Amino acid sequence: MDHFDQKLLSLLRDNARLSISDLARSVFLSRSAVSERLRRLEEDGIITGYHAHIQPHAAAEGVKAFFELSFRMIGCEEYAVLLRQIPEVRQCYSISGDTDLLVAIEAGHLARVEEIRKQIETFPHLTMIKTHIVLRALLSDTP
Repeated sequence: MDHFDQKLLSLLRDNARLSISDLARSVFLSRSAVSERLRRLEEDGIITGYHAHIQPHAAAEGVKAFFELSFRMIGCEEYAVLLRQIPEVRQCYSISGDTDLLVAIEAGHLARVEEIRKQIETFPHLTMIKTHIVLRALLSDTP
């Protein structure tokens, strides 16, 4: 990734709806060069999608939570397959230390967080689950 790619990513982070022409003008490259760079960034998995960021108060505000999971005799990838079946799961990270996975969810209400936790408790070889409810965001990379 060079400085053109970094500039494109920065522009798209601020506004994913920018046209190829607008991006090209902003980075002083041709439209075809920008299109090729975006295609490569997508193929390399650097750009994984284009999203609309919605103000929390514009939609029904829900509950954000994190689950710490530890398990034995099964890999993180197998757990990720199980977690993909839960629509509220937003992120899942394999991490170092005593915890195997850190799972971020967004649920409509606290009772749904409890339902999700109970569902995860049925996963095979689970040895520990710890729940953290988000009270408020102090720093965030999304607007």
